[in-house]
Amino acid sequence: MVDTNLGCKLANRYELIEPLGQGSMGRVYLAEDALLGSVNVAVKFLSQTLNSDKMRDRFMREAMTCAQLGQKSIHVVRVTDYGVNEEGVPFYVMEYLKGQSLSNVINLQPLPLPRFLRLTRQLCLGLQAAHQGILLKNQVEPAPIIHRDIKPSNIMIIQDSTLGELVKILDFGIAKLMQTGSDQTNCFMGTLAYASPEQMDGRELDGRSDIYSLGIMMFQMLTGQLPLRASNQTFGGWYRVHQTETPKRLGEVASQLKVPRSLEDLITACMAKRPEDRPQTVEQILQALEPLESRYSHGFPMSQRIGTTLNRVAVTRLPTSGEAIQADQVCKLTVWPADKPVAEIVFPQALPTSQGPLATLWAMMPEAEINRRLVSTRYNTFICTMSPHPMMLWLTVLYSSSHGPRWLPCYIDLKAPQGQAMAALLGEVGTYKLLLFAQENPRRCAHVLSCTIAPPQCNLLQEWVITARSRPSLGTVSMSRELLRHELQTALKDKVLQKLESIYIDTGSNLSD
Repeated sequence: MVDTNLGCKLANRYELIEPLGQGSMGRVYLAEDALLGSVNVAVKFLSQTLNSDKMRDRFMREAMTCAQLGQKSIHVVRVTDYGVNEEGVPFYVMEYLKGQSLSNVINLQPLPLPRFLRLTRQLCLGLQAAHQGILLKNQVEPAPIIHRDIKPSNIMIIQDSTLGELVKILDFGIAKLMQTGSDQTNCFMGTLAYASPEQMDGRELDGRSDIYSLGIMMFQMLTGQLPLRASNQTFGGWYRVHQTETPKRLGEVASQLKVPRSLEDLITACMAKRPEDRPQTVEQILQALEPLESRYSHGFPMSQRIGTTLNRVAVTRLPTSGEAIQADQVCKLTVWPADKPVAEIVFPQALPTSQGPLATLWAMMPEAEINRRLVSTRYNTFICTMSPHPMMLWLTVLYSSSHGPRWLPCYIDLKAPQGQAMAALLGEVGTYKLLLFAQENPRRCAHVLSCTIAPPQCNLLQEWVITARSRPSLGTVSMSRELLRHELQTALKDKVLQKLESIYIDTGSNLSD
């Protein structure tokens, strides 16, 4: 049968190239975004039409909400556009992910405990961001987003060159969007094997319904099997199972599996029939997983335990707004602290201004070196380890093709109040000022450079602060600092330098947006 969608161009922008897959909620296509220079995206058509203005408005509102969520968490697929085609079929456009679904992964074999813990934590962070909610226009309180269809095929695992193994949750809110277009009241939308008892009943759902589905999926990740089985694949068969049958314990289906009793109890609690008997929030699950992750994560390669994101910041010679000018003026009036040596060191500081605290990074170097770096490409990256002690490396790089990189590393203790405040500030505002002081004239700030942090990195910073507050310290600050310093010298510098050099090979000049 000929697919009439192939070759079509949606919104005069997205040309459909080939089908990627089809599920209960709709069909997905690989497409080229002509507006962005043939960038690959994924387009998903929902498997129903919107035949009224009310349904269309509801779809647009729900799709906008889900699109905002992808900007809040790196563990949720980014939705970049949405609309309705000429036949009234709704679609949305999302980032194209090259990886494999969790379903394919666990069909090959169950996950070993360390990998299970690593992936589950990322899953929980994505769900946590959704359940905490999105602040919509004209609303005072955030609106929580419930997934309603958590299952392995809706989880993508991609390999990021700097982040390592990264989890992305697909189809947030799509079950609700599909329900919007139904003529039935209290209709069921979801996947029978993973649906909570209250979802099967058609009741109003909250985050505890997703927690039930997560419990079933965690069981499957460790054993390769479902904890509940219906006698037939009908709604009635699964309804009876979810309402009345007790889920199996891990040992009943995988006798060779050795997991801590606390983890088995946690998974069992997530699958409780009554919502009030489950963990009430994803935060509670994260707290329960923390000591297990600390215990079993020591064997991971550092590159898989540390989250890293590189961000190129355009060269900016002059500030463009009154607020930026004022911030620069405040920075120019700063004085090198009397308790700091006159030496090539780097340290952070929050400066008070009339607009609130300003995140700054202070660096001292020879005056000639400063002059060589005034026109340069600025990169920044943050890497973090939670074990043995929560610690973050804040790395800024000034690069030019003629002089190479200037590395400006700074280590932040995420258990210290000052360190948590600085990381939270960076994640919230997404910018900082780099204050350069000359060794020959150390008293006054010589130059101020503006640096921008990528939105995904801002999300990571905020997640790290939340995690570090409850993560126990299992070692000293110096141990974690040395761990991060080793990663910087043995791996991170090479990755950053390769990226910077490739940019100059491609462009032959400094870059600006």
